Amino acid sequence: MDTIDLQQTPPPADMHDGLPDGLMTDAVAMSEDLIQLRRTLHREPETGLHLPRTQERVLEALDGLPLEVTTGNATTSVTAVLRGGNPGPTVLLRADMDALPVVEKLAIEFKSTNGAMHACGHDLHTAMLVGAAQLLSPRREQLAGNVLFMFQPGEEGHNGADVMLGEGVLEATGEPPTAAYALHVTSSFLPAGTFASRTGAVMAAAARLLVTVVGAGGHGSAPHRALDPVPAMCEMVTALQTFVTRSFDVFDPVVLTVGSIHAGTASNVIPESGTFEATIRSFSEASNAKVLDECLRVVRGIAAAHGLSVEAVAEPLFPLTVNDDGEAVRVRECVTETFGGRRWMDLPNPLTGSEDFSHVLQRVPGAMVFLGTHVPGADPRTAPYNHSPHAAFDDGFLADGAALYSKLALAHLVGTQG
Repeated sequence: MDTIDLQQTPPPADMHDGLPDGLMTDAVAMSEDLIQLRRTLHREPETGLHLPRTQERVLEALDGLPLEVTTGNATTSVTAVLRGGNPGPTVLLRADMDALPVVEKLAIEFKSTNGAMHACGHDLHTAMLVGAAQLLSPRREQLAGNVLFMFQPGEEGHNGADVMLGEGVLEATGEPPTAAYALHVTSSFLPAGTFASRTGAVMAAAARLLVTVVGAGGHGSAPHRALDPVPAMCEMVTALQTFVTRSFDVFDPVVLTVGSIHAGTASNVIPESGTFEATIRSFSEASNAKVLDECLRVVRGIAAAHGLSVEAVAEPLFPLTVNDDGEAVRVRECVTETFGGRRWMDLPNPLTGSEDFSHVLQRVPGAMVFLGTHVPGADPRTAPYNHSPHAAFDDGFLADGAALYSKLALAHLVGTQG
């Protein structure tokens, strides 16, 4: 994202410049309720696939709306269906609900104290989707089709989207959706109030490399009497960093980072084995497949050269997140018609993060859109990014997110943006 010149991106002159229609008016009117819900979720973050308190809060917020609500078996997911007054297609709107195992460092009144933190803004996503359900429910008779609300646990490394797909979320209305959307907030890099996305690839594919090098332990003073795995591991790490720059097109890049390496217990002991793990990001299906095979070739070749054995696994985690071109354009049109052109940015490049919403977009044409929500006074170029214990999000934009979710559904099911 360094290629975005934020100095050349004018800040929004008016956060609600555009169409102050009935939907936006209603969204603004519910802001305080959405803020209260978000802050309640923020105080009580839960991680992984099982979020019982979060599920309870969502069910309470949806209670009384004309929705068909079901909950997951393998997760504490919530699926809600709003059936329109006339038959038609289904539009899926998704929010992830889980937090991270991060100790919060923010000095805020609704700070988490349980050792977890909504450091990626999923509490905002959840409140926004609840808001969309509340906005669309009184408009159900206008809808020629259905809205499928997907409240998902386990986005942070637990593949919750795939679990929900396995439990049939796409069949909740009786027919698969014809469009799917997800919104993600950012605590930095985007100016506050700016929506951003792009056609095509919008987020990287992710994979993980797990390597265990096995030798023979011995005394540190006599390495010739042992088979030392440490130098070989160091060579592997260096070789992996080098080979991606020599095997892949700079315009179809691969990012490989070794984030964990462990070997030995004392300075004078040659360990029996050592391990390291790496994360791999790529931006095309061809590069993703190639890099996994090539990583294994590199580490196995180095191990053989040192007379060591190696156990190596390169496992894909999330596929490339690819926006449908037409749906990405629809998102841009909905944003500019509702909030004004100054609230939109075309991303020049995909983001290097990954998303399990990619599994949904493999089956349903749709788009992921981002919204800058850094707090007032922060510089988006230097503000702590998502996942930081200092990441801070402005919940004054909850109404905007709820309104955009709603307008995307209306654009399909009513044929109007208002």
